[in-house]
Amino acid sequence: MYPHHREREQPIFSARAHVFQIDPTTKRNWIPASKHAVTVSFFYDGNRNVYRIISVGGTKAIINCTITPSMTFTRTSQKFGQWADSRANTVYGLGFATEQQLHQFCERFKEVKEAARLAREKSQDKMELASTALSIAAPQFSQDLGDELQSPPVACVNGPEDKMFRSQSADITLSSEKERIKKMLSEGSVCEINLEAELFTLQDSNSKLVAALHEANNNVEQWKKQLAAYQEETERLRDQVADLEAHGGHGPSDMLKDELTQSLEELEALLKAKDEEIHILQSKKAEYHEMEQEREEAIHRLQEMEMRNVELERRVQNAEQNLAASLEERDRLEGEVQRAIEILDVKIFDLNDLRQSLVKLIDK
Repeated sequence: MYPHHREREQPIFSARAHVFQIDPTTKRNWIPASKHAVTVSFFYDGNRNVYRIISVGGTKAIINCTITPSMTFTRTSQKFGQWADSRANTVYGLGFATEQQLHQFCERFKEVKEAARLAREKSQDKMELASTALSIAAPQFSQDLGDELQSPPVACVNGPEDKMFRSQSADITLSSEKERIKKMLSEGSVCEINLEAELFTLQDSNSKLVAALHEANNNVEQWKKQLAAYQEETERLRDQVADLEAHGGHGPSDMLKDELTQSLEELEALLKAKDEEIHILQSKKAEYHEMEQEREEAIHRLQEMEMRNVELERRVQNAEQNLAASLEERDRLEGEVQRAIEILDVKIFDLNDLRQSLVKLIDK
């Protein structure tokens, strides 16, 4: 499927992990990209002088990500980490079997990111040496671009003082309610991430137990066949011993009887050991059912948490709508108060004119 990069790229580091991708619709839930753990490798392309992360599942490329200096690998739990690929517009998640494997992958990611940064700087130096004209025009271009990107000054218009008519208590109540709901929503997201990590661990343990159970069932079938063969052999030896005891001196010697008796005892001990192994496998099967029940409970809790998150989002939207309505109502009241002040100013001016007129009449 990928003969080109196999020839020109060199593998640097490889690890086994379960690969996930973020849901493009919700941007919150993880979608498994592989049914089982696959190999995730760092590759170096000598021709292009770039580093990449590649993972292939069957004939399909699950991960094909070029590492840039701006990427960051984040550990979200003891066995789970993630990073964002802006070119592919997605977020990749890796679930490892042990915490040590996650630590090794994280350290190697930092090393490869630093190497990618050095390679980019080196390539930029080469481009500057090869094109002197571009290097001379680059500062002027950057200055022009910076001038264009500068934000225009913000004009501030200070209205009349209206401290007496502002409802500070309403603002404090609305802001505190909004912060409380946002805090509840963030706690719900953290619980959802923890439950997803726990579900991933349970799924990993479930797959291991299923494989062990299949192997144990195959071994039980083989041991049952061996047990039946041993039982037949035991019955045959018992019949031979009975025949020897019945014939007495006409049969084989006492040494042969002792050998047959010893073989019979060994077979009985072997049968007892096989019975114990069967009981152990049956107990493991019961443990598997318990793990399956725990996995179902974790899925149920995850569903409840998702429903709770939906409810919290709805409450946040309602709170934001109420806040917008309150702000609009406050602006309306402020406008009415301003108009009342203007009317009062006109009335006061009229009363002042009337007072002066009365003073003039009294003087006359």
